Amino acid sequence: MDTGKKAYVVAIIIQLIYTGMYVVSKAAFNHGMSTFVFIFYRQAAATVLLLPLAIVLERRNAPPMSFWLFLKLFFYALLGNTLSMNLYNISLKYTSATVASATSNSVPVVTFFLAVLLRLEVVRLRSPSGMAKAAGVALCLAGVLTIALYTGPSMSPVNHHRAFAGAAEHHEASGGGGSKGRWIKGTFLMLLSNTTWSLWIVLQASLLKEYPNKLLSTLVQCLLSTAQSFLLAVAVERDPAAWKLRLDVGLLAVGYSGFVVTGVSFYLQAWCIEKRGPVFLAMSNPLGLLLTIFCSSFFLGEIVRLGSLLGSALLVAGLYSVLWGKSKDHLHHQHQPPPPQQQQPSLEAPKHRSTGSICSDGDGDDDDEEKQEVKVEQRKGEVEETQLKDLFAMEASPLRHQVG
Repeated sequence: MDTGKKAYVVAIIIQLIYTGMYVVSKAAFNHGMSTFVFIFYRQAAATVLLLPLAIVLERRNAPPMSFWLFLKLFFYALLGNTLSMNLYNISLKYTSATVASATSNSVPVVTFFLAVLLRLEVVRLRSPSGMAKAAGVALCLAGVLTIALYTGPSMSPVNHHRAFAGAAEHHEASGGGGSKGRWIKGTFLMLLSNTTWSLWIVLQASLLKEYPNKLLSTLVQCLLSTAQSFLLAVAVERDPAAWKLRLDVGLLAVGYSGFVVTGVSFYLQAWCIEKRGPVFLAMSNPLGLLLTIFCSSFFLGEIVRLGSLLGSALLVAGLYSVLWGKSKDHLHHQHQPPPPQQQQPSLEAPKHRSTGSICSDGDGDDDDEEKQEVKVEQRKGEVEETQLKDLFAMEASPLRHQVG
């Protein structure tokens, strides 16, 4: 199988992994598992996975970490992991797996909007790409409002005999996620969770310049989030029974989210981005939405409402509109001519780097070749850094689960 076909297979596997996460997590909450306790165990499992990897791979080249940088990581862990993930799971408990998957398509759009507010992105409304980006933001907002405020007729579940039947099944089946007020609150909590995560994405770009070691940065934030989540869970959950893990769907959800999503999906996403780029991976997000709609209906018996389907379609349209605008900008920058000073040949004879004396023609050619090689290596480094930032920006929802 060639690389192109492998990339499609890997993208499908990634979406299947996240579909499983949405369904299994929702099933655990339906069985009464505390969302706060779940986050603590999930972060702890991810830390257990990442710690030996960091020791093996980074024990010799770990850069020093200042106290100010540690405080930054503490704040980023609080914002992007502890706060965002707890809001996310509370909203998942109030709504449905379909809503969680649908709103994940809004993360690149929200990230772009925050980057515009912080003047990290520029929107030229008179250009086709600028209009596409603005339309994407508007479609995203329309999609969220549609999911929250419009219910519409319901679609019967595919399977009436649930694989994850639990104590909360009648409650879920009767309202597709609870009363109208809980549904609206859950939808906007999901949007708030995505917004805090998108803000983390924007801040992470500057963090990677200050501390470029990605694995250690992720490990420290995950470790700090584990401690933060523990303190939050202790403050909220006073019943010792809520902390017990049994051989049920709750333990499955913790292990699946902590190890499969954190470990397997991280590797697969890194491979897919290296081979096909971040936009290709982001374009596969709607496939995960379709899989989640089917699996949540089949395994959980969730009743999918017309409002959720219409809102999901608007969110996907907003995602594609922003991605199209970004791709047009990228092509425009690629076709821009180099600056005038790079076009004009140098009138000065090349000089040797060490002595400063004028080189012969042969030495000058060798020097130019060496400089060209250095430039190629620099460009490769810049491409890798850009791909990493795009991974944060385009696959934000998966990264939330990678580090968690």
